[in-house]
Amino acid sequence: MVTLPTLGLFVLAALALMVSPGPNMAFVLAQGAAHGPRGAFAGAVGIALADFVLALAAASGVAALMAAWAPAFDLLRWGGAAYLVWLGVQALRSGAPNTHTASAPPAGLARVARMGFVNTLMNPKALVFFVVFLPQFVHPAQGSVSAQMVQLGVVMSLVSLLFNTALGSAAGVLARRVAASERGARLRQRLLAGVMFGLALRLLVMARPAAA
Repeated sequence: MVTLPTLGLFVLAALALMVSPGPNMAFVLAQGAAHGPRGAFAGAVGIALADFVLALAAASGVAALMAAWAPAFDLLRWGGAAYLVWLGVQALRSGAPNTHTASAPPAGLARVARMGFVNTLMNPKALVFFVVFLPQFVHPAQGSVSAQMVQLGVVMSLVSLLFNTALGSAAGVLARRVAASERGARLRQRLLAGVMFGLALRLLVMARPAAA
């Protein structure tokens, strides 16, 4: 079992990392601006689920094996970039959302959650992050190392869900106050597409870390 002092330190470290600008922050801000608080929550759910899957992979050793295999980094990087470009194109083709509704329809929210999940899961640096970050808070004397990493993964997912939901929701409320017109809605969709293209470019130019 993870001790309470270790858990508290882990939560603080996780929050400090989430506050730093990164791809997940850009994603939830864009989804919140485009689809409102419900869209932000859907994106946060997808990211949190991906975080838990990555924690399970780290606990089982699968993540370490993939991180040690050089081609895995490039395969994830290229696949993720292609997916993000496709999402950006879809955002541009979808046109302006309905400005009279507070958020995307349920089907759209499911799609946002799926986007958040795949976007996080196909980020090779996220894989390396979990391999390097989680073990720093694991103490073999406290029991099973794998069990502790799973516990930390659950906590990480919950913290991620709360933080990203709050951040994206704030962006959604602000976006609708600033630009509630149809023109503003189109601008939000273009912003969303721009973020997707920017994240894709980030993956394409990303260098493989030495730890991978």
